Amino acid sequence: MTDKNVFDNAPETLFIPALSSFYDKFAQPVAWTIFRIAVGGILVLEGWPKIMDPMGQIKFVEALSFYPGWLWSPLLAVMQFLGGILLVLGLLTRPVALANGIMLAVTLYFHLSRPFGHAFLTPEGIDAIKAGSTFFTDAARYRLADGGVKFLELVQGKAEYASLYWMGGAFLYAAFGGGYFSLDRLLLKKRF
Repeated sequence: MTDKNVFDNAPETLFIPALSSFYDKFAQPVAWTIFRIAVGGILVLEGWPKIMDPMGQIKFVEALSFYPGWLWSPLLAVMQFLGGILLVLGLLTRPVALANGIMLAVTLYFHLSRPFGHAFLTPEGIDAIKAGSTFFTDAARYRLADGGVKFLELVQGKAEYASLYWMGGAFLYAAFGGGYFSLDRLLLKKRF
């Protein structure tokens, strides 16, 4: 027994052919839905602070050459927050995912082109930590013993990897739609 591979329509031979129905009717639709909810949910979480302060990203978007900032800042907020909700629901999935995928590609570009920097502290700051200055908590002493180099490298890497991961997820749904358990399929009776 063979199934069609969703990505290339070629026959797929399973190691355990009896699991074909389980994969097609349960595993793939549920996994597709769970990941769509994760992608949309992260967009909602990232968009919430922007919705609460829609003009708060004006300098950020203008630093990326999106003018006027007063237009792009609230648009970014709505796109992330409302777009995330629509992705969670699987409604208008492809256009919403495409818009957010492009936005996340810009975010990735931002993180790659404007790294956090090499260190937080100057050599004098490192000396102050080593001297036991009371200006630093134990956590700060631990993370800043090298001036913050390792910490900044970790934060930079996470910013880049997270942007890449969520951008890939958004583009995946832009290409393939919301899947079996989506409002596009339920309400519109077709894939958007």
